[in-house]
This record gives sequence, C-alpha cells and structure tokens, in this order.
Amino acid sequence: MKQKIIIAGISTDTGKTVASAILCKALEADYWKPVQAGDLENTDSHKVKRWSPETIIHPEAYRLTQPMSPHAASDIDSVQIEASNLQIPTDKPLIIELAGGLMVPLRTDFLNIDWVAQVKLPVILVSNYYLGSINHTLLSLSALKSRNIPLLGIIFNGEKNPSTFDVIMNRSNAKCLLEINRETEITPEIITSYAEQVDL
Repeated sequence: MKQKIIIAGISTDTGKTVASAILCKALEADYWKPVQAGDLENTDSHKVKRWSPETIIHPEAYRLTQPMSPHAASDIDSVQIEASNLQIPTDKPLIIELAGGLMVPLRTDFLNIDWVAQVKLPVILVSNYYLGSINHTLLSLSALKSRNIPLLGIIFNGEKNPSTFDVIMNRSNAKCLLEINRETEITPEIITSYAEQVDL
C-alpha cells in the first residue's frame, strides 16, 4: 500500500499515537505529525520512534511549547499556523497524526478538518471506550461525511465495551480495522503484535 493516511481522534488522548505506530509498522510507512503542542522533550514523534524504531520520522512543521489547542498555543508562541507550511513531506507511504480531533482549531478560522479536506487524503478514526465516546465518534464520522472525506475505518482503543462497539458499528456502517486493549506498557513487541492484526 502506497497511500498516505490521516489519523484523527474523537478527542484528546484517544490513542492516536499508539495507533499511528501500529499502522507505520503494519504498512511500512513513514510518520509525520504536522503540529506538536507541548511536551517537546517527549513528543509523539519520539514515542513512535521508540515503539517502531525502523519508522522514518519527518519533522513537525510546528513545534509549540504549550500543551494546549494549537490555536491558543501558537498565540502564546507568537506563531501563526499557515496551511502553506503544512506540506506533505514525502512521496512514500505516510501516516499523518493530527493534533487532537477533527474540529480542533489550528487557528480560530482554520480547523484540522479544513486542512484534511484540502489535502484530500483518507482518514482512519481512533475511538476510545469512555463515557461520551459514542457521541464523539458518531459526530466525528458525520463531520467527515459532510466534507466528503473518505473514511478507511475505525480503530478502537481501551478496555472493550461491546455495547458501545455495537452501537457505533450499527449506526455508522464503518469498518473496524483493529481493537487495541488497555495496555499497561507499550513496547516494540506489542506494536508488532497489533500490526499483524490490522485489517486494512
């Protein structure tokens, strides 16, 4: 598979980075996070490299110092995020991890989903089993559909909840690509194990 795929979450801390590392391993793809906000000593790029050492990591277009929504973090750093600076960095297969959910603002007038629609790449949505995740998942799927953004499927993360899973699957007709358990520690071996299970 030589395509480029965007990884979006239904909220913050849904497991996008773990899912990204698994997909990089499964598809032998590079990794890129266009905007990193905060935790610059242990970024998501660092984590993917640690979990999937052979993955090629492309530098972030923006490295913001504060762990906040990019529009607010960029204001603090006196930086304005421009779509023209968010250029796909390679012709090779690539996993692109968004900063937060689809409706997260990169600027007050420019959301993640606006950029996704511009680059015309398919999306994998990462869901998580928490109270409210059905609503957040179905709203995210609706937002993608409203922009005619292709969905490759959903990756579920966390302690399994069959009732939540069934509602999302029945209401969305989306494909489940993988279920990731709640892991106490992420290692390269765990990433490899899940990579072998991806149904894409």
